[in-house]
Amino acid sequence: MSKLPIGVLASGTGSNFEAICEAVEAGRLKAEIRLLVCNRPGAPVVDKARRRGIDVRLVDHRGFQSRSAFDEHVASLLIEAGVDLVVLAGFDRLVTGRLLSAFPQRVINIHPALLPAFRGVDAQRQAAEHGVAITGATVHIVDEEVDHGPIIIQAAVPVVPGESAEEVRRRILAQEHRIFPYAIELFAEGRVQVEGRFVRIAGRPAPGDAVLVSPPIEWNEEP
Repeated sequence: MSKLPIGVLASGTGSNFEAICEAVEAGRLKAEIRLLVCNRPGAPVVDKARRRGIDVRLVDHRGFQSRSAFDEHVASLLIEAGVDLVVLAGFDRLVTGRLLSAFPQRVINIHPALLPAFRGVDAQRQAAEHGVAITGATVHIVDEEVDHGPIIIQAAVPVVPGESAEEVRRRILAQEHRIFPYAIELFAEGRVQVEGRFVRIAGRPAPGDAVLVSPPIEWNEEP
């Protein structure tokens, strides 16, 4: 089976980028990272890519007159690299139709919440302060609205009353590192089918009556 050529856009530490690299190196993810595009010179993710011999392009967004102009340039780099799937791994820029039209339904992002709840920035703090019992992470296809596109996969984590946003962030991040490479592998296997707002995964078993409850139910439910 040929490897899926992917391009990664990142701006920060690159923990999700590293999780993707490790999945590729372990043979779990049948993909090849053709290019890392980073808009923040000096971001730690750049060194992580270079140590692995991955091609890196530094494209400072401040050198462009508009978001669209920046996205058009980035899209040209990805196309030149032969990328088939674009992965936003901690990318701090909102993408425009210039990039999305170049890769229709082939741009994915990970968000640290169970969308559609807690869209936008600092979702972990929003969840901690709101008092939810369960939050999590979502991998979704990107559209022109913020954290809005069709959902591919989600992972849920419990929230303990009174815990800090940083504690919630740590728990969510561990699940991000699990589900993001898996979502890419679903594309590599050709199993992702987008139908309007719904993503269907070919070969996925029906969930039946399985549920996640937090806190767990401890009382006897027998009549």
